[in-house]
Amino acid sequence: MATLPIDTAKFTGIICAVAPAPRVANRETGQLRVDRETGKTMYQVGLCLMSGTAAEVVNVSVAGEPSGVQVGIPVQVRNLVAMPWENEGRHGIAFRADEIKPLSAPTAGKAAGQ
Repeated sequence: MATLPIDTAKFTGIICAVAPAPRVANRETGQLRVDRETGKTMYQVGLCLMSGTAAEVVNVSVAGEPSGVQVGIPVQVRNLVAMPWENEGRHGIAFRADEIKPLSAPTAGKAAGQ
């Protein structure tokens, strides 16, 4: 499957719109989806990607629970990629990132221009 890198530096902001939740692999058994490489549980986070006057909410998968990520806070996303998919006549784009973490706030000295 082709992966298309997304330059997150081009967005004017990225905010958590939907809190991280574990991805379910089997709804009948409740088995959670795990990353094949790391064995960590996969989580899905709804992110609002803003660019100028436009915004789009996309669901992004990440291996491991994104610590400190909550609805409404700005986040930093590392290695965001889009992966087109097709299955039994259905198609779409899946998003995945290596890491999603809260955007660090400036220190008091820097915020005051010191």
